[in-house]
Amino acid sequence: MEFAHPGFFWLLLLIPLTVAWYVWRQRRLYGNMSVSAIKGFALPAKTLLPKFRHTGIVLRSLALIALIFALARPQSSLSWQNSTTEGIDIIIASDISGSMLAEDFKPNRLEAGKAIAIDFIKNRPDDRIGLVIFSGESFTQCPLTIDHDVLINLYQDIKYGMIEDGTAIGEGLATAVNRIKDSKAKSKVIILLTDGSNNMGSIPPLTAAEIAKQFGVRVYTVGIGTHGMAPMPFQTPQGTVYQNMLVDIDEGTLTRIANVTGGKYFRATNNAKLKTIYETIDKLEKAKIDVTQYHKKTELFLPFALVALFFLLLEFILRNTLFRGALT
Repeated sequence: MEFAHPGFFWLLLLIPLTVAWYVWRQRRLYGNMSVSAIKGFALPAKTLLPKFRHTGIVLRSLALIALIFALARPQSSLSWQNSTTEGIDIIIASDISGSMLAEDFKPNRLEAGKAIAIDFIKNRPDDRIGLVIFSGESFTQCPLTIDHDVLINLYQDIKYGMIEDGTAIGEGLATAVNRIKDSKAKSKVIILLTDGSNNMGSIPPLTAAEIAKQFGVRVYTVGIGTHGMAPMPFQTPQGTVYQNMLVDIDEGTLTRIANVTGGKYFRATNNAKLKTIYETIDKLEKAKIDVTQYHKKTELFLPFALVALFFLLLEFILRNTLFRGALT
């Protein structure tokens, strides 16, 4: 509840003034008389009326309070809004080749990429998002979906060795385009993460980029890996050993893919940088939301006015009937 004219509440100061005037008046009307004996006075019959001699001022005060509330115009406020979202469909195409186990990221490139991408997904509850993975070949791990819990569970399940090793960037991108090309969303986006150069598959990366362009798909490419050498784990009969391997990212091709499709190329050299890249893409691809707000106010002064009238009528009736002469 809110009040259209809250200034009327200053009139509540009249209540203590009225009570003070009433007390003063009572003292003026009723005085004291001293007598030497009371034998000449007949004792009045016992009655409850004296106990209600102040009922009049109480009822008038309550009526005044209710009237002030009515003058302040109490209102109930109901508001709601309609929103229209121009959705964005996003496919994350992630490299899961053996080189993604390099530990220049913590704990490694693959796990770091999964964790940061999942945070990205959680921050976009209104978008349909899907997942394509690629190595020596590619397949769809999760089609476009608004059920992000299912998507996150499937994302967490991906690991090295699920498919033949290698780096088929062109096929990974083509699979992602095939999954998103028929989307009716206002914006269609692919985020492609890889740490190598295309060395497998029958579809050249730039050919896949041209296909994406034809279907209005924007591709953000992310090269993931430090500069120079990175420690790579290898399994031997004696256990896990590490060897520094040269980081070989085809930045030229990734840049051209992004430029052809109207996207952007990013280079992530550590966990923090990769997180910043996802945050940048998140800002670049915000859904447009049109919000229409509605407000409805209902006047509630009538109940207060009726309460004030009730107290005044009650005081009038009691004064002229049951408590005639007792109320002041």
